[in-house]
Amino acid sequence: MHIPFNKPFLTGKEHHYMDEAVRNGHISGDGPFTKKCHQILESSLGVPRSLLTTSCTHALEMAAILLDITPGDEVIVPSFTFVSTVNAFVLRGAKPVFCDIRADTLNMDETILPNLITPRTRAIVPVHYGGVGCEMDTIMTVAAEHGITVVEDNAHGLFGRYRGRLLGTFGEIATQSFHETKNLHCGEGGALLINNPQLIERAEIIREKGTNRSRFFRGQVDKYTWVDLGSSYLPSDLLAAFLLAQLEGADDIQSRRKKIWETYRDGLAGWGAATGVALPHVPSHCQQAYHLFYLLLPTTNERDRLIAGLKKLGILSVFHYLPLHASPMGVRFGGQLGDCPVTERISERLVRLPFYYDLHPKEQAEIIEAITRLLPP
Repeated sequence: MHIPFNKPFLTGKEHHYMDEAVRNGHISGDGPFTKKCHQILESSLGVPRSLLTTSCTHALEMAAILLDITPGDEVIVPSFTFVSTVNAFVLRGAKPVFCDIRADTLNMDETILPNLITPRTRAIVPVHYGGVGCEMDTIMTVAAEHGITVVEDNAHGLFGRYRGRLLGTFGEIATQSFHETKNLHCGEGGALLINNPQLIERAEIIREKGTNRSRFFRGQVDKYTWVDLGSSYLPSDLLAAFLLAQLEGADDIQSRRKKIWETYRDGLAGWGAATGVALPHVPSHCQQAYHLFYLLLPTTNERDRLIAGLKKLGILSVFHYLPLHASPMGVRFGGQLGDCPVTERISERLVRLPFYYDLHPKEQAEIIEAITRLLPP
């Protein structure tokens, strides 16, 4: 492929910082670079505590442990999401309750949440698809009325906003991804954002294999020991050094991605209107994170034709999530086709276009020209 779907971006400081981490002699977790990343995330997002993790998946698993999820509990998740969103809670014995999505933003349909809540519901996990905020006012109100915790899966949405407020700051807990496909990355990585200060100390314990080692290093106890459930969720300081370069370059990265997103929109809007192809919808009260750009084709056949046609031209485009409720594991938990009709319709018609910092304007023009030629009005 001469135009890949994704190409991880380097700011130029990554190798320098990683070399420095090696020279520091501290390349395991929670070294100097990890602390710098924590400081940037906490100051830029205004959250009480952030904790780097080895992945967003592990951040979600930490959230499930923090909430004391146990067998028989129910957790409401969108069917249109990555499997990690649900796996983290299923691993603790929870039953997933799949929620359909809105046809406009492809986010959790907040209007049907009340119908999914039972006495066993412990958490609602909204996913900000493409970095466009879910309707958090309604979701938080419904959750508060029933005493349910909200955990934001903000893998796509770092620095996005809903009604002026940063995504990842609504729920008691939120998770971030720094996988190489994300705007900012360290190859594999994530973070847990803790908005409820009462959860901070236990989160540190869970992240440190169930020990109070963090308190020991702060001099709050004279020795550390096993005090709770936990695992090893700390990334190497080498990864944090890489991530620091990305966080420091965030403004430039976001600005460039905004330009690429707007070029797709401007170049395809007229064609989309003429062919019945829908482009991403961003409500006026949402400031998106510019994570991806997708097209919704009228039929599955047209979607597949477009992907195949672009591939022949050396342009890699891909579809996205398959409905979790209709997957083999989803069926084991009682899901079946028809449960989330919007998710089913969207999933079989969506295609994502190449989107990365180094996408050259000439390459993007080639993509737009190819799309309009392969599926003419």
